[in-house]
Amino acid sequence: MVSLRKTVFGVVVAAIGLSALTSAQAAEEVNVYSLRQSYLIEPMFKRFTEETGIRVNTLFSQNGLVERIKHEGRNTPADLLLTVDIGRIQDAVDADIAQPIESAVLEANIPAQFRDENKLWVGMTTRARVLYTSFDRVAPDAITTYESLADPKWEGRICVRSAMHVYNIALIASMIAHHGEEYTKTWLTAVKDNLARKPQGGDTDQIEAVSQGVCDVAIGNSYYYGKMLDDPNKAPAAKQVRIVFPNQGDRGTHVNISGVALMKHAPNKANAIKLIEFLSGDEAQHMYADINFEYPVKPGVAWSDRVRSWGRFTHDELALNVVAANRVAAIRLIDEVGFNE
Repeated sequence: MVSLRKTVFGVVVAAIGLSALTSAQAAEEVNVYSLRQSYLIEPMFKRFTEETGIRVNTLFSQNGLVERIKHEGRNTPADLLLTVDIGRIQDAVDADIAQPIESAVLEANIPAQFRDENKLWVGMTTRARVLYTSFDRVAPDAITTYESLADPKWEGRICVRSAMHVYNIALIASMIAHHGEEYTKTWLTAVKDNLARKPQGGDTDQIEAVSQGVCDVAIGNSYYYGKMLDDPNKAPAAKQVRIVFPNQGDRGTHVNISGVALMKHAPNKANAIKLIEFLSGDEAQHMYADINFEYPVKPGVAWSDRVRSWGRFTHDELALNVVAANRVAAIRLIDEVGFNE
């Protein structure tokens, strides 16, 4: 894979200059705009190049890529947009920068839940939105559902990042899909009343808050647990909490995705589809999920040893298109109850 750490408006640009590709070069290349950090994707791209001879050029930024592609229009060098969370993928769809991905391989490898009904995106990995509870202060079965976060017994005992973060918007959107807006608003109000502090920080900060006794229960993505256990400076905090997969007695734990969309004006469409298909295969799925402590979307692919040690769980089979459709309502409810205030 070719990349260069040259920053232009906070973007990492491919070494050859994506806008200067010749048609001859383009036949042997594919250009990826990515919100995923390079270390998470380089190993798979390297294997793809080894197998196909197709070079992968990357452009990384933590924000602004959808707007950039829309601005570039028909002249964009972007073939694929690689991103995280159904909300960010839906932003690309809403911006009208994606085109349908026609592939029998993807339909065979990726369950329908993790594919757009209009074929405008596909999931590559999943992550669970879990609960983290104190080993010392919370019994193993004291809280087992998202709904229980509203129980008054948790007053002053819950920590969470901003409800307006895409991870929480998706969770709240899933609650709306299952229970309706009226129930979800009441639930959201009760969860706010149970907070130990104003929403702040990231998911890792919530786990650390539990270890420090600031709160007893936190909400976070599963892969942060793996990252902390892998970091000598953060492992002591992670070892003071247990990971709880909610709603195992009914619908299952809410999951989100990292995913990819094929750009409407992709100059290397055939190569781009080949790369997506490669990423949906057994080898790449295991590598991709393993590096970031996530779960493969393809059924039957082995989980990493660390992830497997947390135990098997049943995930919510709610289609992510439905979650995306309820995001606007979720944002409105967050604002109405003043969750972050």
